[in-house]
Amino acid sequence: MGTWHKIILGNSKDMREISNGSVHLVVTSPPYFNAPFDYPGLFKNYSEYLDMIRAVAKELKRVLAQGRIACFVTQDVRINGKLFPVAADITRIMMEEGFFYRDRIIWRKPEGYIRISRRSGVMLQHPYPMYFYPDNLFEEILILQNGEYQYPKIGPEMKSSKIDLHEFSKGKWYLTVWDITNVLPLKGRLEEGIAAFPEEIPKRLIKLFTFVGETVLDPFLGSGTTTNVAKMLGRNSIGYEIDLELKPVILKKIGYSPHPISDDKFEVTEREDARELRTHLQEQVKNQKSVTKRAIPKPLPMSTASNASHLASTQEIKALRKKSGWRKLRATLTTVEAVEERLRHAKERNLSHGYIRTLERLKAHLEKQQTVTP
Repeated sequence: MGTWHKIILGNSKDMREISNGSVHLVVTSPPYFNAPFDYPGLFKNYSEYLDMIRAVAKELKRVLAQGRIACFVTQDVRINGKLFPVAADITRIMMEEGFFYRDRIIWRKPEGYIRISRRSGVMLQHPYPMYFYPDNLFEEILILQNGEYQYPKIGPEMKSSKIDLHEFSKGKWYLTVWDITNVLPLKGRLEEGIAAFPEEIPKRLIKLFTFVGETVLDPFLGSGTTTNVAKMLGRNSIGYEIDLELKPVILKKIGYSPHPISDDKFEVTEREDARELRTHLQEQVKNQKSVTKRAIPKPLPMSTASNASHLASTQEIKALRKKSGWRKLRATLTTVEAVEERLRHAKERNLSHGYIRTLERLKAHLEKQQTVTP
């Protein structure tokens, strides 16, 4: 028996297509306010952003079944030196709308996979107090619950929903810290220019909080990751995305076809409140990057912890700004572990042989330095 999936291109502040209490899990990642490298200027101010979150929270309270879970993948956002407490405010608003705060998972990304790693570089250029800005390696998965859950009696019909305890233990799902490689929105990828989360996150949450055949909702669908994973796991899904320009990306990711070869059913609706945002946002991001390159000094490469405190000369800094692809990787991936993680990801994604060979050279180079360094 196939699953069904509804894609609504429209604003999730209005979920008119969903009946009361018909959703069993929410997995989503809302916009990171006006994050300079994802959503610059998307909202007039932080109050407008929080008003949007509250409107969505009210709808989630209506459509989510009693006792079921809403998960937000999010993090605080720093804009022009000011840090906005996005995670805390989402938690507060959801609680004010009637949810209770069940848990929080820290999603830790591999060192060397930081998309923007210039913040710690400020200390390298100015090694004095008050210049400390650490690179961020984590996001938060907020887990909120819509009242008390009545646990059903487990019967044979639920066998297909049983969690694989080997997978559970091997992946250390039981911890409040999950080590998962993030998706970088690199040029040429389907997720280019999109702040997409990895499939592993919705996969775990869907398995942990729903039974086969239940319905998963993502009110900020983005590139369609939640719908795609729900389909693979035998769950139905509903996804809202306000950006019309993401429609072809979503349909490609979920394998949509007007002549499907499976029993899965897809329904795509374009509402009057959908907007075209992606082109505008990418143009803003390009402008932001050019400003950042002029304004913020880049971090220097450090081969091992033993020489991390050494500062490069002005001539070295100037040379780094003109560094090759090898030098860029060398500056970003400073440990053997970081290179190994990037290599694993590159091979899984079938990236170019030249890129993989460069990573292998870098790994050998770092291993040699570790051998030589006392």
